[in-house]
Amino acid sequence: MSYAMVWLNGHLVGGWPYGYNSFRLDLTPFMEYGENQLAIRLDNAPDSSRWYPGAGLYRSVWLTVGDPTQVSQWGTYITARDVSKKSAILDLSVQVQNKAGKRRAIRVETDIFTFDPETGNPGKKVGTFPSKTIHLSPSDTTRLNSSTTITNPRLWGPPPSQQPNLYVAVTRLKVNDRVIDEYETQFGIRSLEFNPEKGVFVNGEKVPIQGVNQHSDLGALGMAFNVRAAERQLEILKDMGCNSIRMSHNPPAAELLDLTDKMGFLVIDEIFDAWERNKTAAGFHLLFPDWHEPDLRAFLRRDRNHPSIISWSYGNEVGEQYTAEEGAAVSKMLQGILREEDSARPSSASENYATPGMPFPQVLDILNINYQGAGIRNTEAYSNLQGIHTHPLYPDYHKAYQDKLILGSETASTLSSRGVHLFPVTNYSSAPVNDTSGGNSTLQQVSAYELYSAPFGSSPDKAFAEQDRNPYVAGEFVWTGFDYIGEPTPYYSARSSYSGIVDLAGFKKDRFWLYQTRWRPDERIAHILPHWTWPERVGEMG
Repeated sequence: MSYAMVWLNGHLVGGWPYGYNSFRLDLTPFMEYGENQLAIRLDNAPDSSRWYPGAGLYRSVWLTVGDPTQVSQWGTYITARDVSKKSAILDLSVQVQNKAGKRRAIRVETDIFTFDPETGNPGKKVGTFPSKTIHLSPSDTTRLNSSTTITNPRLWGPPPSQQPNLYVAVTRLKVNDRVIDEYETQFGIRSLEFNPEKGVFVNGEKVPIQGVNQHSDLGALGMAFNVRAAERQLEILKDMGCNSIRMSHNPPAAELLDLTDKMGFLVIDEIFDAWERNKTAAGFHLLFPDWHEPDLRAFLRRDRNHPSIISWSYGNEVGEQYTAEEGAAVSKMLQGILREEDSARPSSASENYATPGMPFPQVLDILNINYQGAGIRNTEAYSNLQGIHTHPLYPDYHKAYQDKLILGSETASTLSSRGVHLFPVTNYSSAPVNDTSGGNSTLQQVSAYELYSAPFGSSPDKAFAEQDRNPYVAGEFVWTGFDYIGEPTPYYSARSSYSGIVDLAGFKKDRFWLYQTRWRPDERIAHILPHWTWPERVGEMG
């Protein structure tokens, strides 16, 4: 979907180069009476992503017909403060634009209703914001701010101990008592706290982050977003005990966030995989100088009313992280834009090479750490591998930044092929893959005893141990929940990754039950690994 360009009746209307983001164009000047011809051109250049980016048009397109005086696209913003079970104060911001050719007196009214995500319909009216009449000249835009108090709110929170209750604010614009525009904003009421010693709290309750990273493809269905297929993925992850999703490493389909709101997942919403330093030849670094601000503002305005989003990520393993001052300066610049659009959530950029003494982590609201928390290539099995070697850095970060929450934003990267169990088995609790232990390069398979990882990663048990040794760590986002197309470490000619806890088709690998045992301790779970009929090996593997 990259480099989208839109024509109407032979006229170039406009476009947007970052294919994962959402945008809107005004077709009105190019419309004709009768039939109209709309054409969209998309170009995903080779080597534009480190994973499979798909091709063509694979997210929703809407044609919106309305009055020239209207609520702007993503023009509402609702936040909650002083939240309790007894009451909550809601703050509303509404942006109204007048593209009519005359000055208009406009009455702005907003009512609040309960919301049923199954039907998509408003329910009982529970509140209203103060109404106001504004006067807009042609081409003018203005923003209105108001507040109201909701009594006995139904709070949004993650199951099983909380319920993801939703509301909808319905904003109506009236001219001479006639409704000319109606705009719905779904939202939830909840409080968030990020405690550097105790973790994440939602509505006063500690919620350990039991998360996974998810790429955008849907396996055999490809990149075209399908609501039911995405919902099925979330259902499988929820059964495992997963309560959090990191959107890796680009804006998700808007409908996916509707699902996380509905199902009660916590979300890190991420926008960029690269800034100005390239990772691929045709990556986002080519766009960053001109497009970082419009992309970031569009991303934030579209997504900021989703209660499932608890924090923003504006970068993943960017090359600027290990620079002297450059990375920190870019980070602060992006933070400034972010705080103008949403002051209600913290933000970060995930690190995998920066260390506590560098400038980069100093400017982050929270510390999203990829792999370094459990150490990278720091045990005997990995000692001969090329690349960085670091000891577990959770304690170092905690000592340096006692006022900042720490998260494992990528952990493990354990590799396996479902149903494949190869001998010999490593004697280590975590080991890299090779043809003498854990791998078969001819068949491009990795043993599913769940002991083998990417060179920079570890087995699940090693990641668990470091979190247990450092209880201030708020939790983890495992790499990855599902296998995804592309990045096929360790066999680069393979179709897809090996890192998923669940395979492309939605079938569970053996480590699914390992995570389920840890994340759902109240459930009685037994899972038996196959191929254990060698009496001479009894006692060699726990």
